Amino acid sequence: MGTHERGGIPEVAPDASGGTPGGRATLGPGAPVLAFDVGGTDIKSALFDGDGTAVGLRRTPTPPAGDDSPQRLIDRLAQLAAQLREQHPQIVPQAVGLVVPGIVDAERGTGVFSSNLGWRDAPIRDLAAARFDLPVAFDHDVRTASWAEHVLGGARAYTDAVVLIIGTGIAGALLLDGRPYTAGGYAGEVGHSPIGDWPCPCGARGCLEAIASAGAISRRYTEQAGVVVDGAREVIARAAAGDEIAAGVWEEALDALALSIAQLTAVLAPQAVVIGGGLSRAGGALFDELRRRLAGRLSFHRIPALVPAELSGDAGILGSALRAREEIA
Repeated sequence: MGTHERGGIPEVAPDASGGTPGGRATLGPGAPVLAFDVGGTDIKSALFDGDGTAVGLRRTPTPPAGDDSPQRLIDRLAQLAAQLREQHPQIVPQAVGLVVPGIVDAERGTGVFSSNLGWRDAPIRDLAAARFDLPVAFDHDVRTASWAEHVLGGARAYTDAVVLIIGTGIAGALLLDGRPYTAGGYAGEVGHSPIGDWPCPCGARGCLEAIASAGAISRRYTEQAGVVVDGAREVIARAAAGDEIAAGVWEEALDALALSIAQLTAVLAPQAVVIGGGLSRAGGALFDELRRRLAGRLSFHRIPALVPAELSGDAGILGSALRAREEIA
Protein backbone atom coordinates (compact mmCIF):
# COMPACT_ATOMS: atom_id res chain seq x y z
CA MET A 1 0.00 0.00 0.00
CA GLY A 2 1.42 3.33 -0.99
CA THR A 3 0.74 6.86 0.20
CA HIS A 4 -0.48 9.82 -1.80
CA GLU A 5 -1.98 13.27 -1.26
CA ARG A 6 -5.52 14.26 -2.15
CA GLY A 7 -7.36 17.39 -1.08
CA GLY A 8 -4.56 18.30 1.33
CA ILE A 9 -4.97 15.12 3.40
CA PRO A 10 -2.16 12.53 3.38
CA GLU A 11 -3.70 9.15 2.68
CA VAL A 12 -2.91 5.48 2.40
CA ALA A 13 -4.06 4.17 -0.96
CA PRO A 14 -6.74 1.47 -1.03
CA ASP A 15 -5.74 -2.11 -1.73
CA ALA A 16 -5.15 -2.64 -5.42
CA SER A 17 -7.89 -5.25 -5.39
CA GLY A 18 -10.37 -2.68 -4.13
CA GLY A 19 -11.68 -5.44 -1.91
CA THR A 20 -12.55 -5.80 1.73
CA PRO A 21 -10.22 -4.85 4.58
CA GLY A 22 -7.34 -7.29 4.41
CA GLY A 23 -9.51 -9.55 2.25
CA ARG A 24 -10.67 -11.38 5.38
CA ALA A 25 -14.37 -10.69 5.78
CA THR A 26 -17.39 -9.05 4.23
CA LEU A 27 -20.54 -7.80 5.86
CA GLY A 28 -22.83 -9.58 3.42
CA PRO A 29 -25.74 -7.95 1.57
CA GLY A 30 -27.35 -4.89 3.08
CA ALA A 31 -27.56 -1.13 2.97
CA PRO A 32 -24.50 0.80 1.72
CA VAL A 33 -22.88 2.79 4.52
CA LEU A 34 -19.99 5.06 5.38
CA ALA A 35 -17.71 3.80 8.15
CA PHE A 36 -15.05 5.54 10.23
CA ASP A 37 -12.72 4.05 12.84
CA VAL A 38 -10.99 6.92 14.64
CA GLY A 39 -7.80 6.25 16.56
CA GLY A 40 -5.43 8.46 18.49
CA THR A 41 -3.05 8.75 15.53
CA ASP A 42 -5.05 7.81 12.43
CA ILE A 43 -8.53 7.37 10.99
CA LYS A 44 -9.67 4.42 8.91
CA SER A 45 -12.45 5.27 6.48
CA ALA A 46 -14.33 3.35 3.81
CA LEU A 47 -17.56 3.03 1.91
CA PHE A 48 -19.30 -0.34 2.16
CA ASP A 49 -21.42 -1.19 -0.86
CA GLY A 50 -24.62 -3.20 -0.99
CA ASP A 51 -22.66 -6.46 -1.07
CA GLY A 52 -20.82 -5.53 2.12
CA THR A 53 -17.51 -4.91 0.37
CA ALA A 54 -15.23 -2.13 1.65
CA VAL A 55 -14.42 0.34 -1.11
CA GLY A 56 -11.76 3.02 -0.89
CA LEU A 57 -10.36 1.87 2.45
CA ARG A 58 -7.66 4.28 3.60
CA ARG A 59 -5.84 5.68 6.63
CA THR A 60 -5.42 9.38 7.31
CA PRO A 61 -3.97 11.27 10.27
CA THR A 62 -6.29 12.12 13.14
CA PRO A 63 -6.49 15.87 13.81
CA PRO A 64 -4.36 16.74 16.85
CA ALA A 65 -5.99 17.41 20.20
CA GLY A 66 -6.71 21.00 21.03
CA ASP A 67 -9.45 23.60 21.14
CA ASP A 68 -12.62 22.50 19.35
CA SER A 69 -11.14 19.09 18.54
CA PRO A 70 -14.58 17.37 18.23
CA GLN A 71 -15.67 19.80 15.52
CA ARG A 72 -12.32 19.57 13.74
CA LEU A 73 -12.65 15.78 13.74
CA ILE A 74 -16.11 15.99 12.16
CA ASP A 75 -14.74 18.41 9.56
CA ARG A 76 -12.03 15.90 8.69
CA LEU A 77 -14.54 13.05 8.43
CA ALA A 78 -16.76 15.12 6.15
CA GLN A 79 -13.78 15.82 3.91
CA LEU A 80 -12.96 12.11 3.74
CA ALA A 81 -16.58 11.27 3.00
CA ALA A 82 -16.68 13.79 0.17
CA GLN A 83 -13.61 12.18 -1.38
CA LEU A 84 -15.09 8.70 -1.12
CA ARG A 85 -18.41 9.83 -2.61
CA GLU A 86 -16.62 11.57 -5.46
CA GLN A 87 -14.51 8.50 -6.24
CA HIS A 88 -17.43 6.06 -5.96
CA PRO A 89 -20.59 7.96 -7.00
CA GLN A 90 -22.48 4.73 -7.64
CA ILE A 91 -22.50 3.97 -3.88
CA VAL A 92 -25.01 6.10 -1.99
CA PRO A 93 -24.61 5.55 1.76
CA GLN A 94 -27.74 5.40 3.89
CA ALA A 95 -26.05 5.71 7.29
CA VAL A 96 -22.73 6.50 8.96
CA GLY A 97 -20.78 4.41 11.46
CA LEU A 98 -18.37 6.30 13.71
CA VAL A 99 -16.29 4.73 16.47
CA VAL A 100 -13.76 6.49 18.70
CA PRO A 101 -11.45 5.63 21.63
CA GLY A 102 -11.72 6.75 25.24
CA ILE A 103 -14.81 6.54 27.40
CA VAL A 104 -17.88 6.55 25.19
CA ASP A 105 -21.55 6.70 26.17
CA ALA A 106 -23.12 5.30 23.02
CA GLU A 107 -26.69 5.76 24.24
CA ARG A 108 -26.21 9.50 24.74
CA GLY A 109 -23.95 9.78 21.70
CA THR A 110 -21.24 11.38 23.82
CA GLY A 111 -17.48 11.13 23.94
CA VAL A 112 -17.25 11.24 27.73
CA PHE A 113 -13.46 11.50 27.87
CA SER A 114 -10.48 11.02 25.57
CA SER A 115 -7.01 12.07 26.69
CA ASN A 116 -5.52 11.47 23.23
CA LEU A 117 -8.19 13.37 21.33
CA GLY A 118 -8.68 16.06 23.94
CA TRP A 119 -12.39 16.13 24.73
CA ARG A 120 -14.82 15.76 27.62
CA ASP A 121 -18.58 15.22 27.23
CA ALA A 122 -18.41 15.98 23.52
CA PRO A 123 -21.71 15.49 21.58
CA ILE A 124 -19.98 13.61 18.77
CA ARG A 125 -23.06 11.83 17.40
CA ASP A 126 -25.10 15.03 17.17
CA LEU A 127 -22.25 16.89 15.47
CA ALA A 128 -21.84 14.08 12.94
CA ALA A 129 -25.58 13.73 12.28
CA ALA A 130 -25.88 17.46 11.61
CA ARG A 131 -22.92 17.40 9.23
CA PHE A 132 -23.82 14.26 7.27
CA ASP A 133 -27.63 14.57 7.38
CA LEU A 134 -27.75 10.78 7.79
CA PRO A 135 -28.41 8.43 10.69
CA VAL A 136 -25.19 8.03 12.71
CA ALA A 137 -24.25 4.98 14.78
CA PHE A 138 -21.71 6.10 17.39
CA ASP A 139 -19.79 3.77 19.70
CA HIS A 140 -16.50 2.84 21.34
CA ASP A 141 -13.78 1.52 19.03
CA VAL A 142 -12.83 -1.64 20.93
CA ARG A 143 -16.41 -2.43 21.89
CA THR A 144 -17.37 -2.15 18.23
CA ALA A 145 -14.40 -4.27 17.19
CA SER A 146 -15.54 -6.91 19.66
CA TRP A 147 -19.00 -6.81 18.09
CA ALA A 148 -17.42 -7.45 14.68
CA GLU A 149 -15.52 -10.39 16.17
CA HIS A 150 -18.84 -11.67 17.55
CA VAL A 151 -20.68 -11.35 14.24
CA LEU A 152 -17.89 -12.17 11.78
CA GLY A 153 -14.78 -13.38 13.61
CA GLY A 154 -13.30 -15.30 16.49
CA ALA A 155 -16.17 -14.73 18.95
CA ARG A 156 -19.01 -15.74 16.66
CA ALA A 157 -19.51 -19.11 18.37
CA TYR A 158 -19.97 -17.56 21.84
CA THR A 159 -22.71 -15.54 23.51
CA ASP A 160 -20.58 -14.70 26.57
CA ALA A 161 -17.06 -13.54 25.79
CA VAL A 162 -14.36 -11.09 26.75
CA VAL A 163 -12.38 -9.52 23.92
CA LEU A 164 -8.88 -8.29 24.78
CA ILE A 165 -6.81 -6.22 22.37
CA ILE A 166 -3.20 -6.32 23.56
CA GLY A 167 -0.94 -3.84 21.83
CA THR A 168 0.62 -0.61 23.04
CA GLY A 169 -1.97 -0.82 25.82
CA ILE A 170 -4.67 -3.33 26.70
CA ALA A 171 -8.25 -2.61 25.73
CA GLY A 172 -11.20 -4.81 26.52
CA ALA A 173 -14.88 -5.33 25.81
CA LEU A 174 -17.56 -7.56 27.31
CA LEU A 175 -20.20 -9.53 25.42
CA LEU A 176 -22.88 -10.89 27.74
CA ASP A 177 -25.89 -12.82 26.45
CA GLY A 178 -24.78 -11.94 22.94
CA ARG A 179 -24.84 -8.18 23.57
CA PRO A 180 -22.16 -5.64 24.47
CA TYR A 181 -22.17 -4.68 28.14
CA THR A 182 -21.29 -0.99 28.42
CA ALA A 183 -22.23 0.48 31.84
CA GLY A 184 -22.41 3.94 30.32
CA GLY A 185 -19.05 3.49 28.63
CA TYR A 186 -17.05 2.50 31.71
CA ALA A 187 -17.18 -1.31 31.36
CA GLY A 188 -14.35 -3.26 29.77
CA GLU A 189 -11.36 -1.30 31.10
CA VAL A 190 -9.45 -4.54 31.64
CA GLY A 191 -6.12 -2.88 30.94
CA HIS A 192 -6.65 -0.64 33.93
CA SER A 193 -7.84 -3.32 36.32
CA PRO A 194 -5.52 -3.30 39.37
CA ILE A 195 -3.62 -6.52 39.96
CA GLY A 196 -0.45 -5.21 41.65
CA ASP A 197 1.18 -2.11 43.11
CA TRP A 198 3.29 -0.64 40.31
CA PRO A 199 2.58 2.86 38.95
CA CYS A 200 0.58 3.36 35.76
CA PRO A 201 0.64 6.48 33.57
CA CYS A 202 -3.14 6.76 34.08
CA GLY A 203 -2.50 7.74 37.71
CA ALA A 204 -3.70 4.50 39.30
CA ARG A 205 -1.50 1.71 40.66
CA GLY A 206 -1.12 -1.89 39.58
CA CYS A 207 -2.82 -1.62 36.18
CA LEU A 208 -2.54 -4.71 33.98
CA GLU A 209 -1.38 -2.86 30.88
CA ALA A 210 1.57 -1.32 32.75
CA ILE A 211 3.17 -4.77 32.97
CA ALA A 212 1.52 -7.01 30.34
CA SER A 213 0.87 -4.93 27.23
CA ALA A 214 3.20 -5.30 24.26
CA GLY A 215 4.38 -1.75 24.88
CA ALA A 216 5.13 -2.48 28.53
CA ILE A 217 7.01 -5.68 27.72
CA SER A 218 9.43 -3.97 25.35
CA ARG A 219 9.76 -0.90 27.61
CA ARG A 220 10.47 -2.93 30.75
CA TYR A 221 13.08 -5.05 28.97
CA THR A 222 14.87 -1.95 27.69
CA GLU A 223 14.82 -0.41 31.19
CA GLN A 224 16.28 -3.54 32.79
CA ALA A 225 18.73 -4.66 30.07
CA GLY A 226 19.70 -1.30 28.62
CA VAL A 227 19.00 -2.67 25.14
CA VAL A 228 16.45 -1.17 22.77
CA VAL A 229 14.33 -3.92 21.17
CA ASP A 230 12.01 -4.03 18.21
CA GLY A 231 8.84 -4.69 20.17
CA ALA A 232 7.54 -7.41 22.47
CA ARG A 233 8.08 -10.18 19.92
CA GLU A 234 11.84 -9.65 20.13
CA VAL A 235 11.65 -9.88 23.93
CA ILE A 236 9.74 -13.17 23.61
CA ALA A 237 12.34 -14.48 21.14
CA ARG A 238 15.17 -13.46 23.47
CA ALA A 239 13.41 -15.23 26.35
CA ALA A 240 13.16 -18.42 24.28
CA ALA A 241 16.89 -18.13 23.47
CA GLY A 242 17.85 -18.03 27.15
CA ASP A 243 18.03 -14.30 27.93
CA GLU A 244 17.25 -14.24 31.66
CA ILE A 245 16.08 -10.63 31.74
CA ALA A 246 13.75 -11.22 28.79
CA ALA A 247 12.47 -14.40 30.43
CA GLY A 248 11.72 -12.54 33.64
CA VAL A 249 9.84 -9.75 31.87
CA TRP A 250 7.83 -12.26 29.80
CA GLU A 251 7.05 -14.43 32.83
CA GLU A 252 5.72 -11.44 34.76
CA ALA A 253 3.55 -10.41 31.81
CA LEU A 254 2.12 -13.92 31.46
CA ASP A 255 1.43 -14.18 35.18
CA ALA A 256 -0.36 -10.82 35.15
CA LEU A 257 -2.47 -11.75 32.12
CA ALA A 258 -3.35 -15.13 33.62
CA LEU A 259 -4.37 -13.49 36.91
CA SER A 260 -6.55 -10.95 35.13
CA ILE A 261 -8.25 -13.61 32.99
CA ALA A 262 -8.75 -15.78 36.09
CA GLN A 263 -10.48 -12.87 37.82
CA LEU A 264 -12.71 -12.28 34.80
CA THR A 265 -13.50 -15.99 34.73
CA ALA A 266 -14.48 -16.09 38.40
CA VAL A 267 -16.76 -13.04 38.08
CA LEU A 268 -18.21 -13.31 34.56
CA ALA A 269 -17.66 -16.97 33.55
CA PRO A 270 -17.16 -16.15 29.88
CA GLN A 271 -17.25 -19.00 27.41
CA ALA A 272 -14.24 -17.53 25.64
CA VAL A 273 -11.58 -14.87 25.88
CA VAL A 274 -10.77 -13.61 22.40
CA ILE A 275 -7.32 -12.06 22.17
CA GLY A 276 -6.23 -9.71 19.40
CA GLY A 277 -3.65 -7.00 18.91
CA GLY A 278 0.05 -7.32 18.26
CA LEU A 279 0.78 -9.64 21.17
CA SER A 280 -1.71 -12.22 19.88
CA ARG A 281 0.71 -12.95 17.05
CA ALA A 282 3.02 -14.61 19.58
CA GLY A 283 0.92 -17.73 19.01
CA GLY A 284 1.60 -20.70 21.28
CA ALA A 285 4.10 -18.75 23.38
CA LEU A 286 1.11 -16.72 24.57
CA PHE A 287 -1.95 -18.95 24.24
CA ASP A 288 -0.45 -22.23 25.43
CA GLU A 289 1.18 -20.57 28.43
CA LEU A 290 -2.00 -18.76 29.40
CA ARG A 291 -4.01 -21.99 29.18
CA ARG A 292 -1.51 -23.75 31.44
CA ARG A 293 -1.47 -20.95 34.00
CA LEU A 294 -5.25 -20.64 34.04
CA ALA A 295 -5.60 -24.36 34.70
CA GLY A 296 -3.20 -23.97 37.62
CA ARG A 297 -5.07 -20.99 39.11
CA LEU A 298 -8.69 -22.15 38.80
CA SER A 299 -10.51 -25.12 40.29
CA PHE A 300 -14.26 -25.63 39.81
CA HIS A 301 -14.58 -22.68 37.41
CA ARG A 302 -15.53 -23.01 33.78
CA ILE A 303 -12.21 -22.27 32.10
CA PRO A 304 -12.83 -20.18 28.99
CA ALA A 305 -11.55 -21.06 25.57
CA LEU A 306 -8.66 -18.79 24.63
CA VAL A 307 -9.25 -17.82 21.02
CA PRO A 308 -7.21 -15.62 18.66
CA ALA A 309 -9.11 -12.74 17.10
CA GLU A 310 -9.68 -13.23 13.38
CA LEU A 311 -10.30 -9.75 12.02
CA SER A 312 -7.04 -8.16 13.16
CA GLY A 313 -6.84 -4.43 12.46
CA ASP A 314 -10.00 -4.58 10.34
CA ALA A 315 -12.34 -5.28 13.26
CA GLY A 316 -12.97 -1.63 14.06
CA ILE A 317 -13.95 -0.53 10.55
CA LEU A 318 -16.07 -3.66 10.01
CA GLY A 319 -17.79 -3.11 13.34
CA SER A 320 -18.42 0.53 12.47
CA ALA A 321 -20.12 -0.53 9.25
CA LEU A 322 -22.16 -3.18 11.06
CA ARG A 323 -23.35 -0.59 13.57
CA ALA A 324 -24.30 1.80 10.76
CA ARG A 325 -26.47 -0.88 9.14
CA GLU A 326 -28.09 -1.68 12.47
CA GLU A 327 -28.97 2.00 12.88
CA ILE A 328 -31.38 1.77 9.92
CA ALA A 329 -32.45 -1.86 10.22
